[in-house]
Amino acid sequence: MTDPKRQRGPSPATLADDVVQASLGGDLLLPGGKVDPGAIQRAIDQARARAGESGEDSADEELPRVVFTLQRDLQTRLDKYLTSRITFMSRTQLQRLIESGGVTVNERVAKASTKLSAGDRVEVVVPPPPDKAIRAQEIPLEVLFEDEHLIVLNKQADIIVHPARSELSGTMINALAWRFEHVSGGGLSGVGEEFARPGVVHRLDRNTTGCIVFAKDDEAHWKLGRQFEKRTVDKRYLALVQGRVEPDGQVIDLPIGPHQSREKGYREKYVVRRDELGRPSVTICRVRERYGRHEGTEARRHEGVEPPSPSSLRRSVASSLHTLVELELKTGRTHQIRVHMSYNGWPIVGDDMYGGKPLTLADGTVIERQMLHAGLLAFEHPITGEAMVFTAPLPADMAGAVAALRAGAAEAVQVDATVPLARFGI
Repeated sequence: MTDPKRQRGPSPATLADDVVQASLGGDLLLPGGKVDPGAIQRAIDQARARAGESGEDSADEELPRVVFTLQRDLQTRLDKYLTSRITFMSRTQLQRLIESGGVTVNERVAKASTKLSAGDRVEVVVPPPPDKAIRAQEIPLEVLFEDEHLIVLNKQADIIVHPARSELSGTMINALAWRFEHVSGGGLSGVGEEFARPGVVHRLDRNTTGCIVFAKDDEAHWKLGRQFEKRTVDKRYLALVQGRVEPDGQVIDLPIGPHQSREKGYREKYVVRRDELGRPSVTICRVRERYGRHEGTEARRHEGVEPPSPSSLRRSVASSLHTLVELELKTGRTHQIRVHMSYNGWPIVGDDMYGGKPLTLADGTVIERQMLHAGLLAFEHPITGEAMVFTAPLPADMAGAVAALRAGAAEAVQVDATVPLARFGI
């Protein structure tokens, strides 16, 4: 009698799910068809070594690529499929890679939820792993508070928080490593160490200044992180924006997601999105001061006239229109304040990514940096439970801009709000 099992053909387990090719060369497969993470790591290290020997700039080299061609109809999500193949990256990391345009299906930018079928060609740009070795560098830091569990800093402009793919030195993490080694002792928590961002509880953009907290041990890190997740942390920003912000107080509730284009120059941008990629984002905006003339400005904006060019801004600030606003974050999306203000027609001065223009003061000083400052940070101490409130004075360039606008404006209207401006040094 014939065994019924033999009439069914080969077991699915004996069929190859996919074919794998890679620009790295070498044998990248483990039994079962999965990518060998160790082989990819070794190939990347070898490629870096070759680039170093030849004197080439490794940041400009083409990143390694792995291509999977599906032989069977797996009916699985793209992110789930890649998690089973590229095991040295987490599902969250892979989802971020997909969102940033680093993965294509049949030569088209895909979504994490894309369903895969037989014949699909999945191409993955494999980013190099972060450098876990944090090099201590003597970089000035302005410390607002420090104990054995955490450290709060007044971040300066033009410095990033932690090492990233293209910048592995000159960060706040490098500066903290030097401080702990030579000044205060201790270290940063191990949470996030695998991503070269130990101790990082939250972040500020490169040119955003002000209050930022780092955890020095794991318990403090997790408890601080929980406060951020529950939105019990009070974060207040001051921003100098273009235009007349009205009304005096408002809630901006607009979902934010990555820019629809994955082209160079757009991958880092975020936009208001009302589709499945838009995440709830809420900002409370309070006007603190208005400067300049109101008559005629609003009418020109409604007529659709293009915003003034940088050259036309080279005039006395008395004829310009700007607003100093206080912003309270109820969510913490990437570029949230910058996107919300720009979308409403009030881009931040100097924020060229989102339409902000330089500001030329009456004395000829040109303000080109993004005028956004994390002025207040309040939370519960993760170990002692004590209420902690920190304020950081405005940096000199932003304080100077506010002073010049006050002095030169034909109209300077002050509006009461929750935090006195004197606490920020203005």
